[in-house]
Amino acid sequence: MNGQTAFLSIPGPAGPLELAIDRSAVARDGGGVAVIAHPHPLFGGTFHNKVVQTLARAFVQLGWQAVRFHFRGVGGSAGVHDHGVGEVDDLLAVAAAYSGGGPLALAGFSFGGYVAAAAAVRLWAQRPAQALVLVAPAASRYALPALPEELQARTLVVHGEADDTVPLAAVLDWARPQGLPITVVPGGEHFFHGRLPLLKSLTVRHLRSL
Repeated sequence: MNGQTAFLSIPGPAGPLELAIDRSAVARDGGGVAVIAHPHPLFGGTFHNKVVQTLARAFVQLGWQAVRFHFRGVGGSAGVHDHGVGEVDDLLAVAAAYSGGGPLALAGFSFGGYVAAAAAVRLWAQRPAQALVLVAPAASRYALPALPEELQARTLVVHGEADDTVPLAAVLDWARPQGLPITVVPGGEHFFHGRLPLLKSLTVRHLRSL
């Protein structure tokens, strides 16, 4: 993504996991590690996705280390697609390897949004996320979990009004029982074409508010 990006692999539940680590050129107080999950592997999703890179840039701007990774079976990551089950374990393995004792944030786009939400709930009792950013989470295709009440206040959900891959109504149906606000981008579609600067600014604003 930039001159500060390092590519490496770590052991994962199904074999090596390929990572891209984006570091801020200037360390800032309060920075931690953000683990960012990419969209559906069977539809071309990788950690090179522009939404995923935009999320990484937002975190890096505020001094976080952004860790993008390839799910099992993608790029240099071993294994085969596991329909969202093993992929949660992949994210948890990355978080365990890189979060250390500092702040942890989780983020994801589309399928990766589902994985990030599921991982955040799994981690909550032992390693609460300081921030959760979900962009067009795949609520119409996967059963997104209800978020703990305290995590809801740390969560940003951004969705395009005109998303025809994951209908806005599906995300609202998930969010409504929780009273979880959704930031809707008027006219925005699934991949946020032409709206990536806005997505970055929304993410930065949310992180600064925590």
